[in-house]
Amino acid sequence: MLFAIEEINNSTDLLPGISLGYEMYDSCGSIARGVRVALSLANGNAVASATSQAPCIRLSNVQAIMGETSSSPCMAIATVIGPFHIPMISHFATCACLSDKTRYPSFLRTIPSDYYQSRALAQLVKHFGWTWVGAIRTNDDYGNNGMATFIEAARRLGICLEYSVSFFRTYPPDKIQKIIDTIKTSTSKVIVAFLNHMDMDVLLHELTHNNLTGYQWVGSESWIFDSQIAAMDRHHILDGAIGLSIPKAHISGIREFMLDVKPLNSSSNEMFTEFWEALFSCKFRQSQPSSGHLRQCTGHENLTGVQNSFTDMSLMPIINNVYKGVYAVAHTLHSILNCKETCNNTVPLDPYKVS
Repeated sequence: MLFAIEEINNSTDLLPGISLGYEMYDSCGSIARGVRVALSLANGNAVASATSQAPCIRLSNVQAIMGETSSSPCMAIATVIGPFHIPMISHFATCACLSDKTRYPSFLRTIPSDYYQSRALAQLVKHFGWTWVGAIRTNDDYGNNGMATFIEAARRLGICLEYSVSFFRTYPPDKIQKIIDTIKTSTSKVIVAFLNHMDMDVLLHELTHNNLTGYQWVGSESWIFDSQIAAMDRHHILDGAIGLSIPKAHISGIREFMLDVKPLNSSSNEMFTEFWEALFSCKFRQSQPSSGHLRQCTGHENLTGVQNSFTDMSLMPIINNVYKGVYAVAHTLHSILNCKETCNNTVPLDPYKVS
């Protein structure tokens, strides 16, 4: 998002004379936190004053909200900001339920709906002649809606389900063991997994512990192309897994931008300092003796040799969806402000027009 904003602000063709700003928050996977932040943005107030009793008496300065990543948070946030008409553009929330404009009038996305993915997965299973399969899904809006559509499409194609179970990473051990036992005692050797990548991480650990090899996995886009899951699979549980993924993409210059992050150049943002210290196992300020005896950060450590999810450009398809969302907003504002060589700054910006 920052890369796209910098590109646009440095452009003489798109929004000339206009600089885009941003507020960035980490919802930490919490629906409640995501809703609180979105309401604060809609009201034009800082998050610190989100509990204020002051009424929403003026238009928001925020013209669009980029995010969220998952479907359930998007549903909650889109519901509460709908009356404000602020467009919310998600790069990774695929639940078909979010296409309901009567419930989510200002929700938009740069990734296809699971209406298509679920049916495509059923066609994929049919293509290989697999007619007796098991199914496992994340127990949230993404997994439940996606799997329901898959099951409906699969039955129409003559595919039978031996079992269909839900899974969530916070399930107690006995509940997870029941799911493992279901897979163990089944006769089907094909498993359709409509799981998000966080749940697949946990499930893979359990599958490895129980040595459940020899299954053909069919996966949804959330985990099938995740390089970290592939790296974790040292016991070859998921060998030969197939599924659907987001089309490959390339954004010129973004790798250099990502590798040029320097916390000392971002003094107003503690996130970069925290990130840098975790990445290189060092500390900028040794205020007290550290039990781990961490070395002093210089701020000039070399990021190019680091191999982790931050430097992993195989995630480019998701990054590209964010990039496209920012540019969609910029082109919309360019049109509303009648920009040519300059933009008409007197045109009132109404989020309803943007959405």
